[in-house]
Amino acid sequence: MRASFFVTCLVDAFFPEVAESAVRVLERHGVAVDVPPEQTCCGQPAYNSGYRKEAMAAAKGVLRAFADSEAVVVPSGSCAAMIRREYLRLMADEPDWREKAEALAAKTYEFSEYLVHVVGADAGAASFPARAAVHLSCHMTRGLGVRDEPRRLLERVEGLELVPFSGADDCCGFGGTFAVKMPALSAAMADEKIGRLEEAGADVLIGGDMGCLWHLAGRLRRLNKPVRVLHLAQVLDGAGSGSEGAPGAGEGREGLAADQGQGTGSSEDEGRAMSPTDGAPRATSPAEGVQAEMSPADAADGARRTSPPAKRVGRTADEPEGDADANER
Repeated sequence: MRASFFVTCLVDAFFPEVAESAVRVLERHGVAVDVPPEQTCCGQPAYNSGYRKEAMAAAKGVLRAFADSEAVVVPSGSCAAMIRREYLRLMADEPDWREKAEALAAKTYEFSEYLVHVVGADAGAASFPARAAVHLSCHMTRGLGVRDEPRRLLERVEGLELVPFSGADDCCGFGGTFAVKMPALSAAMADEKIGRLEEAGADVLIGGDMGCLWHLAGRLRRLNKPVRVLHLAQVLDGAGSGSEGAPGAGEGREGLAADQGQGTGSSEDEGRAMSPTDGAPRATSPAEGVQAEMSPADAADGARRTSPPAKRVGRTADEPEGDADANER
């Protein structure tokens, strides 16, 4: 059984250890994994902001990169939904590319979905003693219909107690550029989620989308809440549980795409994670989980408070017509 791994931008740039954990889990279950070096962003940021031309260019790059793959595994419900659903809309007027988009959509899987429905895997040898809550991201549940798969895998992890989490599938408030355009609302949504997390009594939050986890980790750190945040792949890999060979979030700078010649990290940055506020690397330990000095919403809100308002006169030359926010999600 063979699968190509789609690293995603956030994972490659900020959380390469998540990709490493995911690949180890797949290989442990007998999957031969390759990482096409030609892969790029799926195009979702441009698409959700109304830049269809730029999104289409990115999408065609992805279609070319994974054309010969037997299957494609994505550690993000958001990016997987973009490939499976939105590529078909983007290529609606180009029959040849539409056919390629349909072929890729049919063989693309979110990480937990692939493990449960294709590999038929359980957590196997994973051990992770903790009280954990599971965040079910919007694109994963509503876009892909993937809801029970993460819990099915986590229920087999030795020592892991899954606590009831009210509003587990409520939006965390990230929403990509939404967190930058509407930081106060974005932060308020995260705070509501964190309040319910505290009520659940969890000491670990587990999810399958790094955008959500980045956002929530930043708010937790800003609010001085001692809750660790981990991707599902890290838990199944034993990351941060004290087992050797299982680095936690923040350890390792160059992602899998970097190993294939795509990344920009230097050897001096290894063992450090990026702060989303200014891009400066900061040291972390395997036990810390996802690291963020603040959430994207916090960073945007702070910038707005310290910067003078920009004078806006009409549209810029490269701004799409219509209401770009209408395509936000």
